Amino acid sequence: MVDYHASNSQASSGGPAVYMDPREQENDWDRDLLLDPAWEKQQRKTFTAWCNSHLRKAGTQIENIEEDFRDGLKLMLLLEVISGERLPKPERGKMRVHKINNVNKALDYIASKGVKLVSIGAEEIVDGNAKMTLGMIWTIILRFAIQDISVEETSAKEGLLLWCQRKTAPYKNVNVQNFHISWKDGLAFNALIHRHRPELIDYDKLRKDDPLTNLNNAFEVAEKYLDIPKMMDAEDIVGTLRPDEKAIMTYVSCFYHAFSGAQKAETAANRICKVLAVNQENEHLMEDYEKLASDLLEWIRRTIPWLENRAPEKTMAEMQQKLEDFRGYRRVHKPPKVQEKCQLEINFNTLQTKLRLSNRPAFMPSEGRMVSDINGSWHNLEGAEKGYEEWMLNEIRRLERLDHLAEKFRQKATIHESWTDGKEAMLTQKDYETASLSEVKALLRKHEAFESDLAAHQDRVEQIAAIENTRMEILDYYDSPSVNARCQKICEQWDALGSLTQSRRESLERTEKQLESIDELYLEYAKRAAPFNNWMEGAMEDLQDMFIVHNIEEIQGLITAHEQFKSTLPEANKEREAIQAIQAEVQKIAQYNGIKLSGGNPYTTITPKSIDDKWHKVEQLVPQRDRALQEELAKQQSNDHLRRKFANQANIVGPWIQTKMEEIGRISIEMNGTLEDQLVNLREYEQSIIEYKPNIDQLEGDHQLIQEALIFDNKYTAYTMEHLRVGWEQLLTTIARTINEIENQILTRDAKGISQEQLHEYRTSFNHFDKKRTGQMDMDNYRALLVATGNSLGDAEFARIMGIVDPNNSGAVTFQAFIDFMSRETTDTDTADQVIASFKILAADKNFITAEELRRELPPDQAEYCIARMAPYSGPDAKPGALDYMSFSTALYGESDL
Repeated sequence: MVDYHASNSQASSGGPAVYMDPREQENDWDRDLLLDPAWEKQQRKTFTAWCNSHLRKAGTQIENIEEDFRDGLKLMLLLEVISGERLPKPERGKMRVHKINNVNKALDYIASKGVKLVSIGAEEIVDGNAKMTLGMIWTIILRFAIQDISVEETSAKEGLLLWCQRKTAPYKNVNVQNFHISWKDGLAFNALIHRHRPELIDYDKLRKDDPLTNLNNAFEVAEKYLDIPKMMDAEDIVGTLRPDEKAIMTYVSCFYHAFSGAQKAETAANRICKVLAVNQENEHLMEDYEKLASDLLEWIRRTIPWLENRAPEKTMAEMQQKLEDFRGYRRVHKPPKVQEKCQLEINFNTLQTKLRLSNRPAFMPSEGRMVSDINGSWHNLEGAEKGYEEWMLNEIRRLERLDHLAEKFRQKATIHESWTDGKEAMLTQKDYETASLSEVKALLRKHEAFESDLAAHQDRVEQIAAIENTRMEILDYYDSPSVNARCQKICEQWDALGSLTQSRRESLERTEKQLESIDELYLEYAKRAAPFNNWMEGAMEDLQDMFIVHNIEEIQGLITAHEQFKSTLPEANKEREAIQAIQAEVQKIAQYNGIKLSGGNPYTTITPKSIDDKWHKVEQLVPQRDRALQEELAKQQSNDHLRRKFANQANIVGPWIQTKMEEIGRISIEMNGTLEDQLVNLREYEQSIIEYKPNIDQLEGDHQLIQEALIFDNKYTAYTMEHLRVGWEQLLTTIARTINEIENQILTRDAKGISQEQLHEYRTSFNHFDKKRTGQMDMDNYRALLVATGNSLGDAEFARIMGIVDPNNSGAVTFQAFIDFMSRETTDTDTADQVIASFKILAADKNFITAEELRRELPPDQAEYCIARMAPYSGPDAKPGALDYMSFSTALYGESDL
């Protein structure tokens, strides 16, 4: 509604009515200033020229503005020309009443356009009141030439001023701040012309200190080339301290309308540039996502086969190097990939938010590069990790056991081979053929002692065979062929010894009937000495036997067994003394009977000295064994300390991570302060989590010490390092995702114009139906939420909404998707139709556009962007080089394919 106001003082002074635009709240008709004769002269000339610029279209004009409108005929004609509408038929009579009726018809028409006329009556116009006539013409100019000007949400005078400022901003010495002083030097008029028709003005030759030349140049060019009549005299503008604002505005509005076509093209170009900039940015983000996803998937693809390689190594050192390589992967190579994966998800969510905000279709990564695909590959990677580490630890245990068994095999085999050395030669000799009876009996007794010794060695042979045949084959020892060969040789030799022993016995028994018995004391000595000697050898073997334990209980078991062995030593010593007493008795009898003993005991090679030497060896080995067991006990106590140290820290870190995960879950659905406050709090919270990283590093160090000590279990904690690593990575990822969600909510709020109160209301409603406090809800709860927020839903409408908020059919709706839906249908976003309309303006209403037109109207990079993507136009009016901007525009919004 346009209002005209005139005070009593104005009416009494004959001043014109004042124009008031309620949208601008501006009184831009100063009644006192109109008393300036210079201003009235400027208005007369300008308003007269403005009226004639329209009346000439009807083949007429006016000479005197207050005289030529008195009968109302040309006034009605002017309104018909500028409005394009028919007014009531005028009265042709010459009487005053006819004139008044005609003027009233004109004033009624003005009032019908929303203009309220106050203090302007037909009588004043008919009487030729100059100031009232000028006020009426100014009213018409404002309503039909200025009021509809709109630039970036400003209109009328402010819109026209903003347009002038934008157009003249690049020009030196031009600073348009108003519609009077800013135009006195004429540079602003020249700048407007040069901006739109640079070929008409040589702006660089104009001087600020020559306003008359500048003004005359602009007015003459405008009249000659732009069909804008000269509405003011340069001398009147320069000679006035403050030119008339109404006259300047009227003149400038003619320039605005003259260039309105260019203005429309510029507006269209700006809209297209904005749309293309959004698309270019989104495409860049999509390319970044695709590359990052491809790189990450390629790294996973290369890494999984390495983790799935189960080719065992032959030695402990080689397997421990594998384990160290795996630790390096965990410490150095994987953490950056965890960050890349988290950043990838954040980039994906941010991109989808930007696409929704710009009314673009959701981004669908190329096949195999969805976030779900990456998560699936990551899951496979972590599965391979866990299996790989378990396999390596089992292999180390196996190799450790194999090394132990191999050493034990070699030790037992060496002892056995040492014992069998020369036995075959002894069993195959024919000494009994030339021996006397007593000598044959002695040989028989000696053979019986050997058989006793042979039987005593049976257990060792069986142990050797058991190690080779069972354990080492099952554990897949790398040197099994040589072990097998050695074992086979021992077994074959043992069988041969058995055969030779049997053969020699048979030979001796054949001659036994001819021989006398041998001294029983020697025989008794030999029989008792052999098992005792074998016991000592077994004791020495056991005392030197290698052992492997994994905990305190096992080493304590060995210590207990050793103590039990030591408790049998006094009884064994008694047996030794008894055996030595037999030998002493032999010596005593021989001495007593004058018997000359030839050599040693004929029934055994075990001498009293060898028994004493081995007994002393046993006595030396016992304390050595004591020390070895105590050293192992200390080692196991140290291992137990490592277990407790790791467990104490793990039992703190594990619950801490769980607590933080739960707190983040609560934070993500609470509404404490603005989104910016929540973002600040979350970033501080994230920093506090990052500052906790040294505790994780300390645990990693403790875990490495445990693995280096080959500790495979920990009864003091249920937390493994793997479990804590996964929890820590999930914690970092969750806080990063939560921050990203808040950032996307801020993007959505700002883009959609959602107030903090609305956002709070949305969150309260969402939380009410988010029963499980997970930050998302199923379809039934979401439907209840929509009904509660005032949406009337049928099945078809609900299916449509679900297609918007859950395009992947996951069955869950997030808060972000909810606020996107609540605001998207009321937001003024650009559309395909708007972009098509903008291109149509640039194409001068053609159904196609040329590359030349695009390069002329758009910035170079965006022009080339369009040219590269627009398909050739194939319509009936197609011309060479024509491009199809319609299909291109719809493709930008996913409505069709290029």
